[in-house]
Amino acid sequence: MTFEILAITNRLLCPKDAFLGQIEKIAASGVKAVILREKDLPPEEYEALARDVSALCAARNVQFIVHSHIQTALNLRCPYLHLPLRLCAFAPRTFGSMRGEFTEKIGVSVHNQEEALLALEHGASWLIAGHVFSTKSKEGLEGRGLDFLAGICKLSSVPVYGIGGINEENINLVARTGAAGVCLMSSLMQSPDPSAQIKRLRDSLRASVL
Repeated sequence: MTFEILAITNRLLCPKDAFLGQIEKIAASGVKAVILREKDLPPEEYEALARDVSALCAARNVQFIVHSHIQTALNLRCPYLHLPLRLCAFAPRTFGSMRGEFTEKIGVSVHNQEEALLALEHGASWLIAGHVFSTKSKEGLEGRGLDFLAGICKLSSVPVYGIGGINEENINLVARTGAAGVCLMSSLMQSPDPSAQIKRLRDSLRASVL
């Protein structure tokens, strides 16, 4: 099975007016998917941006995943949606009805085994678990560690992706937990050469199995 690398966006990490150009480079880098996570945008602005990012992903045959904005996913007929746990865990009827609206999958973010079990109970198709290592986006918070990720992978019946502080030095350790892949945000959003970065990560993974 291929160890997958997913990109999660944060346009605030890019220079002004450089976001779509960075997305274009990320889509060309070899990532499996781009998750558009722009939490501060109102629905109308998010949907307008989603149309642009979706087109860039489609041009490179990269999966585009809507984050949290359910109506945008429906309007764009996007088959992939990622949600924070609160949007499915406390409204199971709503989450259950949403499942019928999407032709493919819905993923959920989790931070411990209890949350993972709850997300699985409500039909999650993949889990993003973190944060694994210390990261600038969670400054002051210690990473939950590899044992945390391995525990979620062990109990999960769906793919689990680690997130948080993952780089060339530790990606091989993440792969050994049983994770299906990793998610990168800050490092990819700020990288001058996402393709070179993804290559370095892939090289690290290959070197660890030689």
